[in-house]
Amino acid sequence: MARNAPSIDAYGGGGFRLAGERHDGSVLILNDEPRSWRVAAMSELTLADLAPVLDAGAADVEFVLLGTGARNALPPREIRDGLRAAGIGLEFMDTPAAARLYNLLTSEGRRLAAALIAV
Repeated sequence: MARNAPSIDAYGGGGFRLAGERHDGSVLILNDEPRSWRVAAMSELTLADLAPVLDAGAADVEFVLLGTGARNALPPREIRDGLRAAGIGLEFMDTPAAARLYNLLTSEGRRLAAALIAV
C-alpha cells in the first residue's frame, strides 16, 4: 500500500524535523498527518490525549507507536487498557528508537499512529 507518511529526518532540541519541516514540541502522526501534541512527559499522558487515534479506530490504526521521551517507560494502565478495548495495539519505547522504527514501519505501509514525546 502506498503511503504519504512524513519521514522523521531528525529529532532532538525539543522537537522533530518531519519531511524537511521543523515541528517544535511533541507530535502525533495520524493518517500520515503530523499535528502538535500537548504531552511533554509520560507523567502527563492520559487516554484523552489519544482521542484522535481512538476516534479513527482499529480500521485505520493497527497500533500506536508511543515514543516515551528520553527513556523507555511503561505507559499508564489507562492507556494500555483503553487502546486494548478499542482493538488498537500499543508498542512503546524511548523516542529515538520510536522515530527510527516509525520510518521503517511506514516504508512497509503499516497502518500506525505515532505519538512521540519530544526530547
